[in-house]
Amino acid sequence: MKWYKASLNLSTSGKGLYVFTELVNAQLRTWDVREGICFLFCPHTSASLTINENFDPTAKADLETALEKLVPENQAWHSHAAEGPDDATSHIRAMLTGTDLTIPFDEGRLSMGTWQGVYLYEHRSHPHHREVWLRVLDAS
Repeated sequence: MKWYKASLNLSTSGKGLYVFTELVNAQLRTWDVREGICFLFCPHTSASLTINENFDPTAKADLETALEKLVPENQAWHSHAAEGPDDATSHIRAMLTGTDLTIPFDEGRLSMGTWQGVYLYEHRSHPHHREVWLRVLDAS
């Protein structure tokens, strides 16, 4: 078994889901790994990671709308607003959606369902440069 590691850099244009499945698969191909486990970690408190549908764009829109409705901005009870009205909500949304993923891979590709994609979920209103740490344990 062998460990591999890399950092993936993603740019966002504000709130929303950003698919990056192919960036991970491209790195797996670069390493020429065949079978094992892929770990992804987002070292940010206002962005997160998720796996969800990557075929119908209305699914993505519904997910984004649902989180906006579940955790609305500008609530009277928000006290954490040093960086603006999305400050408290971005941290709450990241807590709810999570900052890490573990995904098996086979034949040098993530082993995912037909319609699944790996997403960075940006919770800030403004553009950001985000990093996702990729760790791979190759068992082949």
